[in-house]
Amino acid sequence: MTAHDDGPDRAHRRPEGVSDEIVEALGSLSKALETTERARGHLYSFHQLTGTADLELDRAVDLLHKAGHPDWAETVRTQVLGRNVIPGHWTFQIVEAYDATYYQPFRELEQAAVEELAEGRDHLYEAEMKEARRTVGHPDHTARPGTAPRTGRGGD
Repeated sequence: MTAHDDGPDRAHRRPEGVSDEIVEALGSLSKALETTERARGHLYSFHQLTGTADLELDRAVDLLHKAGHPDWAETVRTQVLGRNVIPGHWTFQIVEAYDATYYQPFRELEQAAVEELAEGRDHLYEAEMKEARRTVGHPDHTARPGTAPRTGRGGD
């Protein structure tokens, strides 16, 4: 297998004229967006956990009634169940505002930068890092899927 046969696919090769600085800058922009993706995931966790807690309050209210404490049941029902998490907002509204105000514009900007500055080729920084760090010819260090057969592995 030649180095060319085992190199990155076209989508992960630097276009002609794209500088090291551009690749590094787009890598940094991508890393920032990936961090934002993680933050968004945590926001969804917050949304789901808060919703689960609110639904569990139905059970707590019912159990307080059954335990002979209707006043406490009513207090939980009126003071916490269905309450806004910040003024005027349930968690879904926070997620929607985050998406519209921050996440979607950031995502669109990152995609536009990659399109304009690198002919739409994403993850160039990572692809070049992979090329620099892998052992060419090693079956577990191929540049892309399907470029080296895996033999001698249990069950193969």
